[in-house]
Parts: sequence; structure tokens; C-alpha cells
Amino acid sequence: MAPNVRSRANLLTTNQILPSVSQSLSTPVTDRSLSSGTMFKSGISSFARAARPSFAAAATRRALRPSSILPATYRFASTSGVGDGKIYQVIGAVVDVKFDTAKLPPILNSLETENNGQKLVLEVAQHLGENVVRCIAMDGTEGLVRGRKATDTGAPITIPVGPATLGRIMNVTGDPIDERGPIKTDKYLPIHADPPSFTDQSTSAEILVTGIKVVDLLAPYARGGKIGLFGGAGVGKTVFIQELINNIAKAHGGYSVFTGVGERTREGNDLYHEMQETSVIQLDGESKVALVFGQMNEPPGARARVALTGLTVAEYFRDQEGQDVLLFIDNIFRFTQAGSEVSALLGRIPSAVGYQPTLAVDMGGMQERITTTKKGSITSVQAVYVPADDLTDPAPATTFAHLDATTVLSRGISELGIYPAVDPLDSTSRMLDPRVVGQEHYDTATRVQQILQEYKGLQDIIAILGMDELSEADKLTVERARKIQRFLSQPFTVAQVFTGIEGKLVDLKDTIASFKAILSGEGDSLPEGAFYMVGDLASAKQKGEKILADLEKD
Repeated sequence: MAPNVRSRANLLTTNQILPSVSQSLSTPVTDRSLSSGTMFKSGISSFARAARPSFAAAATRRALRPSSILPATYRFASTSGVGDGKIYQVIGAVVDVKFDTAKLPPILNSLETENNGQKLVLEVAQHLGENVVRCIAMDGTEGLVRGRKATDTGAPITIPVGPATLGRIMNVTGDPIDERGPIKTDKYLPIHADPPSFTDQSTSAEILVTGIKVVDLLAPYARGGKIGLFGGAGVGKTVFIQELINNIAKAHGGYSVFTGVGERTREGNDLYHEMQETSVIQLDGESKVALVFGQMNEPPGARARVALTGLTVAEYFRDQEGQDVLLFIDNIFRFTQAGSEVSALLGRIPSAVGYQPTLAVDMGGMQERITTTKKGSITSVQAVYVPADDLTDPAPATTFAHLDATTVLSRGISELGIYPAVDPLDSTSRMLDPRVVGQEHYDTATRVQQILQEYKGLQDIIAILGMDELSEADKLTVERARKIQRFLSQPFTVAQVFTGIEGKLVDLKDTIASFKAILSGEGDSLPEGAFYMVGDLASAKQKGEKILADLEKD
């Protein structure tokens, strides 16, 4: 009897919970294969289906709650601060802040709190529920405690902009770090902004003349383009950057912004003092460059945002003063690396090779702001570190998609004493097109590359058999190629204090005419040394005559 009683009890309980099952049990069962297990499973399915809203009901609910369309810039600032909250949790660079009301600061708003007597800026990254927002700290959180007040500023991180920033060094939050007092300006901008609209962008393809022969001829920079600068230690990267800043200031009267992303503090300090020595920065006069640093020892939040701080400074000069601005980012890989660290701290599931799932969005959001408008342009030169020399790594691969040109500094060329040590065969540019630069420029550049490539192919034969085994045509190719190779060198203004040679800024027309003349044989009678560290061909001829005259005297 006990089993039957137990069965009835089970049925009674099931009937109370699932009326549909009790109705099916009261009718005769005709299918012998239907077991109690099947009936129980069917009852649960019916219960689950009944709990789901129908499509009509869901549609009705959605219709009762129309979505509001917000302006494009809404996500970048709130209309006013929501007041004070309290620090709820601190885990490294991640700080949770709890507010008393349901009104929370929008994503990307900045909060301010005090830590060890210093202002600490937090940026809202997530809304967690229960009136708690998760923030990323822009500085160290050592000493921060729960319960401390955090105030919503009502806007994203806002920094000083304008001419007052020239010659100064700022950190990610716009605070001066050069011990020269506050930056005196009444102009401030948030670091987060939308890229220029399609109607505001300039569609004409123009080259930015830098005054550096090898760049202007073989891998010209696009006005408002993005250039990748590849180079190891000691090949002249810093001097190359300084000369670009100097030439843009001289030729275009433009300003430059140098942004150090995750770089060594020592390197940033050296760069600052070298710029003072070369008068790029004048403490009592007119400076042409603004510096923004987020050093290697900064928390990931600062390193992930410092590139946007530098970009915002450059955007002001472009949009408000109509300048052609040069923006240097060293190193763009560390921008991606910091974004990966922030993503991991926020608990996001990593993507390929451990990078953040938003890698393309993070990179694209910044790169799209670097462009040419009808008012001015931002031309960006970005140092690119390639981890383990793997060009397929997601970080450099994502960067390459945005580059218009690449300038490769070669150790082999620097060992020959040729500066700038730009590799004429590895450096590329999409602007080297006859429809953009003109047929004469294109033909001259391709012929220079061709003769240098032929010389490279003959070097093995020369090393084994010597020059005497070459044909007369090959000998002429080698002689002209060696002269062109030396003519690609150029004395830099910023290096004048080291070399004692006056710097030369060469116009594009003179560059094309000079190389065209060398290719046609005008320089065949001159010694190789005449082409080393000169500006145009006229300077080479003068130097050659002097060398020949000195030889005759001896």
C-alpha cells in the first residue's frame, strides 16, 4: 500500500502545481508510450511557455516605452553634476562610487576625490546597478579609503587648450608637470569628442611638404594623414621628430603637439631639454610645441587617455585657429596595451591574443579624429612598436589599417653615417601617385627607387668579385646609386649644435629637380663626397668644386 500512497501524494502535489497535467490525467490515456516522466516534462514545458510573454504582449510593452533619441554629443557630458557620492570599493585602479539617488553620472564623466592631499580624477566606465558606478583612476589609488567623498564634475575630463599650452608639459588631466606654475588660459575642452562630420572634412588629397628630401620625394606625407614611424634605439628617431617640428613651424608657421604614451620618464625629460637647446621650446619666448606625457609608471587609465589629451590640444589649433598641426604619438602600441589593461580590470572577456574585445573601436575612435577639415589639418606621426616583430599581432595590425604612410629608420643606413637614416625602399606612402603628386614627381621617385634596388642587387656581386667584374652599364648604375644614397642625407637644423653644419630646409621643386638632374648624369663628374650632407644640387656642385680644388692643391 505504501507505494500507492506515495504515488497519490506525488500526483496530488503535481496537480496542485500544474493544473494542465491534472486535466490530462483525468482523461483516458490512449498512448501506452506516454509515461509519468514524459507527462512531468510536458507539464514543465507548458508552465515555462505560459510564463513567457507573447510577442504581442512584448510588442505592446515596447510600444508603451518609446526610445528617446539623444544628441550625438550627449554621451560625452551631462548637463550638470549629480552631486556627491561615496567611495564604495577600491581594487587597484578600479574605484566603485555609490550615490544616494538613482540619477548617476553618465559614462565617461569625470569624478574628483581627494587622496593624500592631492586631487584624484576618476572616469566613469560602467553602471553596476544599486546606484553604483565603476570608475578608472587617472592616478595611483594608494591611500584611498572607503567612504571618502567623490564629486561628479558634470563633464568628461576637461583640459586647458590654446596658445598658453605651447612650451608647457601637461599630464592626462591637463595639470602642468613642468614646475612652471599653472597654465594661464580661459579655454578648456573635454578630451572626448566626436570626429568631424563628413561635410566638414576636406576630400582633396594634398601632400604636406616637410622640407626633408627623402620623405618629400619617396614617401610624402598626406596633409591630415597618419604616418607610422618605425625605428629602433639610436637610429635618430628623436632628432627626426625634432626636425619635423622645426620645419613645420618654419615652413607653415604651424604648431606641434608631442604626446608621450607610456614612454620612459627619462626620455621625456631628455626630449624637453633638447627642445630647449634647439630653441623649439623657448621658456621666455615663442614656443611651437606643446607636450603631453603619460609615463610608463602611470596607471593604465592615464596611459589609455593621454593620447586623447594630446589630440584635444591639437584639435583646438586645427578647428579654432585654422592651423596645420603636427601630432606625435610615442608609442601608439602602448595606447592599445593600456586599453587592454583597463578592459581586463573591468572584467571584459579578452579577445584575440588577450587584447580587449573593443580594440578596433578604441583605435578607430581616436584615429578618426585625426583628419583634415576645411579649416585646418592634423597630421599625425605615430611611433609603432611591433611586439616580437610579429606584424600579424592584433595591435600593430589594427594600427596599420589607419596609416597613410610609413617611414622606416634603418640601422644599416645609420651605420653608413647617412642621416636621416630613412630606408628609401622600405618606406611607403599612398600619396606617391601621379594623380596626387604629378607625373614628374612620380617618375623621378620611381626611378630613384629603381636604381637603388638595382644597386642593392649588385652588392653581393661586388662583395665577391669586386667592381671590375661589372659591365660598364652596371658600373654607372652603382656610381649614380651611391651618389643618390648620399644625396638623400641632409643637414638638420636641430642637429647643427652637434654637427656644426647649417641645417637645410629644401623645397619640393628643388628636391625633384636635383634628383632628376643626378639621374640624367649631371652629377657624374662630381665626387661622391660632394653629395653628402647638402641641400640641393647647386650646393653639391659648390661642395664638389671645393673638394676638387683642395685635391689639386695637395
